[in-house]
Amino acid sequence: MPFPPPPRLPSGPRRRSLLVASAASAAGAVLVTGCSGGSGGGDGGTGGSPSVSERARARAARDSAGLVARYDAVLAAYPRLAARLAPLRAEVVRHVEAFGGTGASATASGGPSAGSSSGAGASPSASGSPSMGSSSGAAAGGGSASAGVPGTEKDALGQLAAAERELADRRVAALTGVDGELARLLASVAAAGAGHAFLLTEGAA
Repeated sequence: MPFPPPPRLPSGPRRRSLLVASAASAAGAVLVTGCSGGSGGGDGGTGGSPSVSERARARAARDSAGLVARYDAVLAAYPRLAARLAPLRAEVVRHVEAFGGTGASATASGGPSAGSSSGAGASPSASGSPSMGSSSGAAAGGGSASAGVPGTEKDALGQLAAAERELADRRVAALTGVDGELARLLASVAAAGAGHAFLLTEGAA
């Protein structure tokens, strides 16, 4: 007996909202994993020095905080993207917390200054892409963008997507050499970042 065809995923805004919801549930699982044992580690350091896993966890928290700063810079330049970017930014803030960082000054409200986000601007990711420092006020229509933010919404979204993708790739590469719990957390957050990169570019043509 032939099987019925699988249901088709709706296109357009409805499709994007379903993908955001899926990414949000994945982020919830990430938080459960991250909060289940932040002090664990099978490669404990000697003489009080941090272990490889502890250093990797701290680096991951800084990288996620730097990504929050990138979202803030784009939101400062293009406030009308808030509805699209706020859910993704909120997940990145939760990633900071899952890695043991603090999201207190990186609240998931609509777009504080990029320079105020957990000191993230001081340690941008190692992608080599330009830092998106704080900006005083770009026009909502996209004429004058913040420093380091491209001059069009499409290019700004593309830059964010590239940052998410690059960080996800580096996290996958870092899986070896850390303890099992942190490896699972890195893999989960890397998968969420890859999903963010897709959502940032999907429908942007």
